[in-house]
Amino acid sequence: MRVLMLTLLLNAAPPPSGTAPVSALSSVEARARPAASIAAEPVAPETRARLLRREVAQVALAQVKAFDAAWQPAQRDCAGLIRYAYRTAYRRVAAERLASPLWRDARGGPSDFADAETLISRSFAPLGRGEDAREQLRTGDVVAFRQEHDAGPVFHLMLVVRPEDRAHAPARVVYHPGEAGARVRTGVLDSLATEAPLEWRPVPANAAFLGFFRFKEWMS
Repeated sequence: MRVLMLTLLLNAAPPPSGTAPVSALSSVEARARPAASIAAEPVAPETRARLLRREVAQVALAQVKAFDAAWQPAQRDCAGLIRYAYRTAYRRVAAERLASPLWRDARGGPSDFADAETLISRSFAPLGRGEDAREQLRTGDVVAFRQEHDAGPVFHLMLVVRPEDRAHAPARVVYHPGEAGARVRTGVLDSLATEAPLEWRPVPANAAFLGFFRFKEWMS
């Protein structure tokens, strides 16, 4: 999906030295066993959810430095980043879930592909648009926008990465701007809400902001 380039603080390169992607995870998570050994053993639902979020964060933040070869160039846009991060996380932690598609198509049927609009309308549930909802965000949640253009509406998604220990690091967004050949970018969520041009701020005053969303399977 093609979207306009977002020119603001979030377009900065990866976090500077000392705040590399792994630092966005808690020290406990960073010491966890390799995903391959975890996936081979049964895990409790709560533990699996934490592991999935950890892997989503690691996969998404890794793309800021360099694209995984497994992420096909034709799939590299904002929705493609979410699909790739989720699918890779499930493959590492709960591969049995991939026996059926993760997503729903526009008619609600199982699908391996969903564009940005279809993801948030069929596979993700709205959490709200206000500050309370923003405070409840967890890794894997999505920030969604709809920009109006002459050719029609363009949807844009950003993936949230938030450590469980909030004192450890601030919540971040990770996103692909949608342009062919563009790099994945990351920045602090609070900066997006206060320093971005209004049309890109995740605040109720911005009519282009659709809200925060969570994968339906992670709502419990």
